[in-house]
Amino acid sequence: MKIACVLESMFEDAEFQQPYDAFRQAGNQVTIIGVQPGKELKGKKGTVTTKSDKGIDEVTPDQFDALFIPGGYSPDQLRNNPRMVQFTKAFFDQDKPVLAICHGPQLLITARVVKGRKLTAWSTIQEDLRQVGANVVDQEVVVDGNLVTSRKPEDIPAFIRESLKILERVPALRSR
Repeated sequence: MKIACVLESMFEDAEFQQPYDAFRQAGNQVTIIGVQPGKELKGKKGTVTTKSDKGIDEVTPDQFDALFIPGGYSPDQLRNNPRMVQFTKAFFDQDKPVLAICHGPQLLITARVVKGRKLTAWSTIQEDLRQVGANVVDQEVVVDGNLVTSRKPEDIPAFIRESLKILERVPALRSR
């Protein structure tokens, strides 16, 4: 599977690195997509530094089978970019897997894709989700169709487990 990881600096270090490593170890290709290509991206705790493989203007959702949105302050910054919002929405329009942890659902709110969906998020985002019509539950991981969400770094093992199940269940588009 080809996974798009949308990322900006100030991401939650573990919420990016641990799933990223697990997805790759399971044989998936993960491409880090930032606002600009080749930009250095630093985690908010300073333990992880990476860089964007591609800029948002260089990619289309059709090039990927799934979307991964780590938490921290990254999603709040990304939702200020209309291209990132459109990119995110397209995964829902095409019913592709979307894997979002912690503050990740902030980007989903801006993409207007959470109404009627069951999900979870960081505690301060849960009320925002309710106000836009999401069915919010406070548990370590929630799976609603092809959407996997978790709340915080302590939920990472459950998030990875359920994300990998979804990725295994959805056939990769091998014709590319």
